[in-house]
Parts: sequence; C-alpha cells; structure tokens
Amino acid sequence: MTHRGPVRVADIHEFDALIDARSPAEFALDHIPGAINCPVLDDDERRIVGTLYKQTGAFEARRVGGAMVAANLARHLNESFADKPAGWKPLVYCWRGGLRSGSMVTWLRLVGWDAQQLAGGYKSFRHHVLDELAAFIPQLRLHVVCGATGSAKTRVLQALEKRGAQVLDLEGMARHKGSLLGALPGVPQPSQKAFETQLATALERFDLGRTVYVEGESARIGRITLPIPLVERMRASDCIEIVATPEARLAYLLRDYAYLGDDPEALARQLGLLKEMQGKETVGRWQAWAREHALSPLFDELMRRHYDPHYARSQERHFAHWKARRAVVASDLSDAGIEALADAVLALPPPH
Repeated sequence: MTHRGPVRVADIHEFDALIDARSPAEFALDHIPGAINCPVLDDDERRIVGTLYKQTGAFEARRVGGAMVAANLARHLNESFADKPAGWKPLVYCWRGGLRSGSMVTWLRLVGWDAQQLAGGYKSFRHHVLDELAAFIPQLRLHVVCGATGSAKTRVLQALEKRGAQVLDLEGMARHKGSLLGALPGVPQPSQKAFETQLATALERFDLGRTVYVEGESARIGRITLPIPLVERMRASDCIEIVATPEARLAYLLRDYAYLGDDPEALARQLGLLKEMQGKETVGRWQAWAREHALSPLFDELMRRHYDPHYARSQERHFAHWKARRAVVASDLSDAGIEALADAVLALPPPH
C-alpha cells in the first residue's frame, strides 16, 4: 500500500529497506541506523559536480552529474536491488530530500516498486536525534558508577547489563576508554554526530521508569563531547563507588591495557603529554619503562602519582551527592570478582 503524504522519520518502520543515497563519506560521518549506502554520486563525482556548479553553473553540473547518476543507478539496479520482489517498499533519503534521493525514487518507481522519499532527508533525521536527546535526558534515573582508574567500571557495567539492568555504555559508543591512554588500537572514534545518533537510539529503548547505570565520565571521551544536559544529569545523580585495592587495580590494568605494550614508542609519545604536569624527570622514567615493556612499574606509578591524587577531589567537585555515595568493596577484579561486584551493586539498598 502506498504511503500517503510526506514520509517522516516516525514512518521509517513502515518500509522494507532504508537507502542512503548520499556519498560514502557522508554515510561514514553519520547515517540513520539500519540504512544501506547506495550512492547516486560517489565522493569524487560529488566533488566534480560541485566544482562544475561553481565554475560553469547549474546546467553543466546537471548534465555531467546526470550521466554519473544514471550509471550509478544502473549499477544498483543490477547489483543491490537485483533480487528485490515486485512488492518491495524502499524508503530513500539524501542530505535534504532533494535531487539525489528524488532521482533514485523516480527510477525505482519506473521499475514498479513503491519507493518513497524521506521528507527533509538526513537533516530531518538529525533534528529528530537532537529532539530525542532533549526529551529523554532530563527523564533518566541515573545511578553513576564511579571508582579510581583500574576499578573495572566498564566491565562491571557489562556484567550489570548481562543481569538485565539498563546500562548506558558511553565509552563503548565513543570507542575510547576515556583516559589519556584510552584510545583503542586500530579503532577510530565515531564522528560527534554518529555518537549522538547511537546515544539517541540507546535512550529510545530504555524504560524511563527504571534505573539506568552509567559510568562517571568527564565532559569529553577522547574527542567526543557529551551533551551538556547529560553531563549535568550525571553530576546531579546518585553515585555508587567501586572501592578496589591498589593491588587488584594494578592487576586489572595490566590485563586490560596489555595492548599498550605492543607499540612502546606510541605509548612513550602519549606519556610525553604529561611533562608539564608531572615534570621531565618523572615522565622520562615512565617513557623508559614504556620502551622496556615494563608496564607493571609504569602503571603502578601512573596510578599513584597521576590518577589517584586527582580522583577524590574531582569526584567531590563534580558530583553533587558524592558524600552520600554507596560503596562496594573489592580485593579481586578477576572475571569472577567482577561478576561478584555486579551482584553487590544490584544488592545495594536504595539511595537516601
């Protein structure tokens, strides 16, 4: 049955497929979850057409671009869409819901499919994401899981999720562990827009009447900036502190960050960023340890001299209810210890 009237973001679920007609670079920056990328112009072609438009005007740009679009549409018809049945209902979008998605919809309809165009294109979806964040964040019932560096907070959150708790994994979405050494090897961070799309998608699935567990983060995770209302919501929420022994934390860090030893020079370069704060002599010693693969003394000193001195002060400064925090104590952060910690968190009495 043909969709009547303009297709809005809320109508996406009515369609068999969601097709992003933008270039691969635009798609990589951010896209509607579940969309497949079938560009009507690839990155180079889009650049060529844009240059022609500026230099010679709209007619020449459309003449050259039209031939490129026709060739790309022919390829999609022969490949991506070759097995689609007569009753297939795709929804197509581009940047603003203009010529690119319009040309694809025209050809798909000529074939006989009930293709539709998303009104406003990706821009309308982007507005939808920002509206969702603005609507959901103030309603979140957050319990913020805190703890000094190496307290296995992320792993505890994962164990909580396995037990059916609602968890907002911000570091997972940002693909970064949040600290100076938090970049994941070979894993680029998403764009800011893609992160916000993931966040809105996660919030949509939550039961807002139930608790959501989240790790206590600063306002930035790597190069991703958290929405200010989310930071404010976290800082006004109840806190749970994981109090782990230094020995357990060091053992956990040596397991969790073992990959840092794979590229000693990269680790030494990152440590160099601490010279102003820690002094040339101290950082020089740390860099020597990095190059010698001596991660145990390096992580031990990083904990004691860099992370721990700032921890308590920053928690008290940032979290309004820090003094009323509930605590779970751990001397073991092995896999079994983390499972036990998750059980202990769920067994905590409700906050005052």
